[in-house]
Amino acid sequence: MKRIDDILQHEEFKRQLGIIIEAERTRCFCNHDLEHLMDVARIAWIINLEEGIGLDQELIYATALLHDIGKGRQYAEGIAHEIAGGEIAPQILADCGFSEDEIFRIKRAILSHRDPAVKNDKNLRGVIYRADKASRPCFICKTSKECNWPEEKKNNHVIY
Repeated sequence: MKRIDDILQHEEFKRQLGIIIEAERTRCFCNHDLEHLMDVARIAWIINLEEGIGLDQELIYATALLHDIGKGRQYAEGIAHEIAGGEIAPQILADCGFSEDEIFRIKRAILSHRDPAVKNDKNLRGVIYRADKASRPCFICKTSKECNWPEEKKNNHVIY
Protein backbone atom coordinates (compact mmCIF):
# COMPACT_ATOMS: atom_id res chain seq x y z
CA MET A 1 0.00 0.00 0.00
CA LYS A 2 2.29 2.68 -1.32
CA ARG A 3 0.02 5.63 -0.56
CA ILE A 4 -0.31 4.45 3.05
CA ASP A 5 3.48 4.26 3.33
CA ASP A 6 3.56 7.78 1.88
CA ILE A 7 1.19 9.03 4.61
CA LEU A 8 3.35 7.43 7.30
CA GLN A 9 6.43 9.18 5.88
CA HIS A 10 4.71 12.52 5.22
CA GLU A 11 6.38 15.31 7.21
CA GLU A 12 3.10 16.92 8.30
CA PHE A 13 1.67 13.57 9.42
CA LYS A 14 4.80 12.86 11.46
CA ARG A 15 4.79 16.39 12.87
CA GLN A 16 1.15 16.26 13.92
CA LEU A 17 1.51 12.77 15.39
CA GLY A 18 4.55 13.96 17.35
CA ILE A 19 2.53 16.86 18.78
CA ILE A 20 -0.20 14.44 19.88
CA ILE A 21 2.24 11.99 21.45
CA GLU A 22 3.96 14.78 23.35
CA ALA A 23 0.64 16.26 24.53
CA GLU A 24 -0.45 12.83 25.77
CA ARG A 25 2.90 11.84 27.29
CA THR A 26 1.54 11.90 30.84
CA ARG A 27 -2.02 10.91 29.94
CA CYS A 28 -3.11 7.75 31.75
CA PHE A 29 -6.20 7.13 29.64
CA CYS A 30 -6.49 6.09 25.98
CA ASN A 31 -3.80 7.58 23.76
CA HIS A 32 -4.03 8.53 20.11
CA ASP A 33 -0.69 7.18 18.96
CA LEU A 34 0.24 5.07 15.94
CA GLU A 35 -0.82 1.89 17.77
CA HIS A 36 -4.37 3.25 18.13
CA LEU A 37 -4.47 4.41 14.52
CA MET A 38 -3.31 1.02 13.24
CA ASP A 39 -5.79 -0.77 15.53
CA VAL A 40 -8.60 1.30 14.02
CA ALA A 41 -7.34 0.54 10.49
CA ARG A 42 -7.15 -3.21 11.06
CA ILE A 43 -10.50 -3.41 12.84
CA ALA A 44 -12.12 -1.32 10.10
CA TRP A 45 -10.71 -3.69 7.48
CA ILE A 46 -12.13 -6.68 9.40
CA ILE A 47 -15.55 -4.99 9.67
CA ASN A 48 -15.44 -4.20 5.95
CA LEU A 49 -14.69 -7.85 5.11
CA GLU A 50 -17.14 -9.38 7.57
CA GLU A 51 -19.99 -7.13 6.47
CA GLY A 52 -19.14 -7.40 2.76
CA ILE A 53 -19.08 -3.62 2.33
CA GLY A 54 -16.42 -3.66 -0.39
CA LEU A 55 -14.37 -0.62 0.61
CA ASP A 56 -10.88 -0.10 -0.76
CA GLN A 57 -8.17 -1.06 1.75
CA GLU A 58 -6.14 2.11 1.14
CA LEU A 59 -9.21 4.28 1.80
CA ILE A 60 -9.79 2.51 5.10
CA TYR A 61 -6.17 2.75 6.20
CA ALA A 62 -5.80 6.38 5.12
CA THR A 63 -8.94 7.36 7.02
CA ALA A 64 -7.91 5.44 10.12
CA LEU A 65 -4.42 6.95 10.11
CA LEU A 66 -5.84 10.47 9.83
CA HIS A 67 -9.05 10.28 11.87
CA ASP A 68 -7.42 11.68 15.04
CA ILE A 69 -4.73 13.83 13.37
CA GLY A 70 -6.42 16.98 14.70
CA LYS A 71 -5.90 16.03 18.37
CA GLY A 72 -2.87 18.31 18.69
CA ARG A 73 -4.93 21.33 17.67
CA GLN A 74 -7.68 20.22 20.03
CA TYR A 75 -5.22 20.23 22.92
CA ALA A 76 -3.56 23.52 21.89
CA GLU A 77 -6.52 25.52 20.56
CA GLY A 78 -9.65 23.82 21.89
CA ILE A 79 -10.95 23.06 18.39
CA ALA A 80 -12.78 19.73 18.03
CA HIS A 81 -10.26 17.24 16.70
CA GLU A 82 -12.53 15.98 13.93
CA ILE A 83 -12.83 19.56 12.61
CA ALA A 84 -9.09 20.14 12.89
CA GLY A 85 -8.44 16.77 11.26
CA GLY A 86 -10.75 17.69 8.41
CA GLU A 87 -8.55 20.74 7.82
CA ILE A 88 -5.19 18.95 8.13
CA ALA A 89 -5.87 15.70 6.25
CA PRO A 90 -6.68 16.94 2.71
CA GLN A 91 -3.19 18.30 2.00
CA ILE A 92 -1.52 15.14 3.29
CA LEU A 93 -3.84 13.03 1.16
CA ALA A 94 -3.29 15.18 -1.95
CA ASP A 95 0.47 14.98 -1.47
CA CYS A 96 0.18 11.19 -1.24
CA GLY A 97 -1.73 10.79 -4.51
CA PHE A 98 -5.36 10.51 -3.40
CA SER A 99 -7.97 11.81 -5.83
CA GLU A 100 -10.40 14.64 -5.07
CA ASP A 101 -13.23 12.12 -4.66
CA GLU A 102 -11.17 9.98 -2.28
CA ILE A 103 -10.16 13.05 -0.26
CA PHE A 104 -13.82 14.09 -0.04
CA ARG A 105 -14.87 10.64 1.23
CA ILE A 106 -12.01 10.42 3.72
CA LYS A 107 -12.62 13.93 5.03
CA ARG A 108 -16.32 13.15 5.49
CA ALA A 109 -15.44 10.05 7.50
CA ILE A 110 -12.96 12.01 9.64
CA LEU A 111 -15.57 14.70 10.32
CA SER A 112 -18.17 12.12 11.39
CA HIS A 113 -16.06 9.56 13.27
CA ARG A 114 -17.58 10.72 16.58
CA ASP A 115 -21.16 11.06 15.30
CA PRO A 116 -23.40 8.21 16.52
CA ALA A 117 -25.78 8.94 13.65
CA VAL A 118 -23.37 7.09 11.29
CA LYS A 119 -22.86 4.13 13.64
CA ASN A 120 -24.76 1.61 11.51
CA ASP A 121 -23.91 3.01 8.07
CA LYS A 122 -22.49 0.46 5.63
CA ASN A 123 -19.90 2.86 4.26
CA LEU A 124 -16.53 4.39 5.18
CA ARG A 125 -18.09 6.68 7.77
CA GLY A 126 -19.85 3.87 9.63
CA VAL A 127 -16.91 1.49 9.43
CA ILE A 128 -14.47 4.03 10.89
CA TYR A 129 -16.94 5.03 13.61
CA ARG A 130 -17.42 1.39 14.68
CA ALA A 131 -13.73 0.53 14.44
CA ASP A 132 -12.69 3.54 16.50
CA LYS A 133 -15.13 2.61 19.26
CA ALA A 134 -14.15 -1.09 19.15
CA SER A 135 -10.42 -0.36 19.31
CA ARG A 136 -10.25 0.29 23.05
CA PRO A 137 -9.45 -2.72 25.28
CA CYS A 138 -11.21 -1.40 28.40
CA PHE A 139 -11.32 -4.93 29.84
CA ILE A 140 -7.55 -4.85 30.48
CA CYS A 141 -7.06 -1.14 31.09
CA LYS A 142 -5.31 -0.23 34.35
CA THR A 143 -7.26 3.03 34.63
CA SER A 144 -10.71 1.72 33.66
CA LYS A 145 -12.16 2.53 37.10
CA GLU A 146 -11.05 6.18 36.80
CA CYS A 147 -12.18 6.53 33.19
CA ASN A 148 -15.07 8.92 32.55
CA TRP A 149 -16.58 6.74 29.81
CA PRO A 150 -19.96 5.36 30.92
CA GLU A 151 -19.88 1.61 31.63
CA GLU A 152 -22.22 0.87 28.72
CA LYS A 153 -19.74 2.52 26.34
CA LYS A 154 -16.68 0.59 27.54
CA ASN A 155 -15.39 -2.42 25.64
CA ASN A 156 -15.42 -5.02 28.39
CA HIS A 157 -14.91 -8.00 26.09
CA VAL A 158 -13.07 -8.80 22.89
CA ILE A 159 -15.00 -7.80 19.78
CA TYR A 160 -12.24 -7.96 17.12
